[in-house]
Amino acid sequence: MPKQIHLAAHFPGVNNTTVWSDPEAGSHIEFSSFVKLAQTAERAKFDFFFLAEGLRLREQGGQIYDLDVVGRPDTFTVLAALAAVTTHLGLAGTINSTFNEPYEVARQFASLDHLSDGRAAWNVVTSWDAFTGENFRRGGFLAEQDRYSRATQFLETAKELFASVPAPEDFLRDPAAGTFAHKDDHFDIAGRFNVPRSPQGRPVILQAGDSDAGREFAAATADAIFSRHGTLAEGQAFYADVKGRLPRYGRERDELLVLPAATFVLGDTENEAQEKARIVRRQQVSGATAIKFLEQLWNRDLSSYDPDGPLPSVDPDVSDNHIARGRASVRMHRDPIAVATEWRARAEAEKLSIRELIIEVTGRQNFIGTPDSVATSINELVQADASDGFILVPHVTPGGLDEFAGKVVPLLQERGVFRTDYEGPTLRDHLGLRVPE
Repeated sequence: MPKQIHLAAHFPGVNNTTVWSDPEAGSHIEFSSFVKLAQTAERAKFDFFFLAEGLRLREQGGQIYDLDVVGRPDTFTVLAALAAVTTHLGLAGTINSTFNEPYEVARQFASLDHLSDGRAAWNVVTSWDAFTGENFRRGGFLAEQDRYSRATQFLETAKELFASVPAPEDFLRDPAAGTFAHKDDHFDIAGRFNVPRSPQGRPVILQAGDSDAGREFAAATADAIFSRHGTLAEGQAFYADVKGRLPRYGRERDELLVLPAATFVLGDTENEAQEKARIVRRQQVSGATAIKFLEQLWNRDLSSYDPDGPLPSVDPDVSDNHIARGRASVRMHRDPIAVATEWRARAEAEKLSIRELIIEVTGRQNFIGTPDSVATSINELVQADASDGFILVPHVTPGGLDEFAGKVVPLLQERGVFRTDYEGPTLRDHLGLRVPE
């Protein structure tokens, strides 16, 4: 029997995926945009709707980085509102473990799970960024090993809280219901949790780290891990790696799903799809965008450079980061000199300008083709254990998922690899995950 494919819809924002110049592009603030994308995903029987979060507007060269969404409503507020206009679709939100506190986050997610009748999911992320930390009382930043140490204890503490009140009536018959005391290297808290056990036992836990520490964290604690490895070879290597870590935590292979993010462009013919994809890539990476991406690696002001000209002959500045502040940073590249050398060699070999190179290294869609060929590609990757499904990121919001939902999903259903209806009410039902004890 073939594996069943899992699909989710991502509401984009903290990247340059969205093409603002497209006439079909809409607001990223108005609630109607969130409703449109979520209800399209639910009609197509997707597993969940995923909302990323940026805790501070990025800056580059001291100015707001205007290639991202400039502002977004609070994650919990949006997801709670979507719970009222959807009935089966999972509702996943990114909430940071570095700057928040376990009691507050556990209470919010337990409440969302009750409001949605068991459809909540928490994407647990960490932050190394002191610039973002300035928005919070604790401020500062944590080294990578400390970030994941805190995240692990944060999640363990939240799980204790989720399980502390099995049922509402326990508050009346058990004087100890909801009481907790937790002390470790990061937290020293005690009190009483006031939200009964949620319909899923606890929300589904998602994680997106790609480092060794991130993979280990996911193997130990997560129900699903996001991945940037969407090709066959890279996907299979990542899949085998994270699944291979599960036994040391007493877990089975099907207890952790691997879900790469993926973009797509559809056409009536392969040539039409390729041409549309070429246009989309150029829309996503304008000349100004290309220079800003290059500055993030070079850590220099490159505003005087022509995006249609060659790469700078000067090497990246490897001193303290002073160009990009926020999520986009030169520190995303561990060895800027090596990356610059690689980019120069590729640009020279393929006769690429700055913009053309940035398009190649940042703007390529995962799935390009007719609905039939895209359905085939998705299914082949899942059946080959390169993933368990995909989180789709449309390049137009909020209507960019419509064509995929109307043309690709029916083909997957015909092949018997994607549901024709929801089989249960909770997100754990959709994902094939057991309810935790």
